[in-house]
Amino acid sequence: MVKHIKIEALRMLRNKRYAVFVVAFPLGFYLLYSNLWGDQVDETTGVKASVILMVSMGAYGALASSIMSTAVPWAQERESGWLRQLQITPLPRWSFIVTKLIVSMLLTLPALLLVGLAAVLTQGVSLPPGEWAGLVVAMWLGVIPFAALGLTIGSLTRPDTAQPLAMIGMFGLALLGGLWIPLDIMPETMRTIAKVLPSNDYATIGWRIVAGEAPPASAVLGILGWGVALVAFAIFAFRRATVRA
Repeated sequence: MVKHIKIEALRMLRNKRYAVFVVAFPLGFYLLYSNLWGDQVDETTGVKASVILMVSMGAYGALASSIMSTAVPWAQERESGWLRQLQITPLPRWSFIVTKLIVSMLLTLPALLLVGLAAVLTQGVSLPPGEWAGLVVAMWLGVIPFAALGLTIGSLTRPDTAQPLAMIGMFGLALLGGLWIPLDIMPETMRTIAKVLPSNDYATIGWRIVAGEAPPASAVLGILGWGVALVAFAIFAFRRATVRA
């Protein structure tokens, strides 16, 4: 199983789509936005915009990575017959989905770490060690619902359908979840939608950590609830796909 994880991770790292959407986009957006508005300060928390944007763009990169690294590759593997090849190996069937989830989580780290590094080097962002550790761990574990969403898409659709659905999900969650546009300037309807999305709960946890506060229980429970629901649905879709194969 360890070798399988290594193969999957290396294969995704060579994928140009991964490099563009998961690394280049969030890093580029952070550099652009932080140079435009990085010196502004949030009146409620006193946190500089460069720090808030670091969380927002890191969250976008992480959720994009978790969706893109599961949805399209898994749909392609089903279509190409790779799944049938795996099923005749000694690997237990449960290891397929576990491998996908582990690889997806590992592949979120480049986006999180590179955006954080850019914040430190270009904007002079500095946090206490405990906040850095809490932020990275929370943002890393918080991608589980998005990885499960990508796996569900890959299990239920063909590759030519999985790609646009994954991109719609990725951009939709980022936009409506308040990662690209602050909730304060959104219309009322969009703010209402944002409050029930896992992407907003995910980013809220990070925003509170960098403000030196404990993550709100509503956001933690929200991301946990979405995680349980989407993982359960992903398992159902995965079993359906493996039975068909």
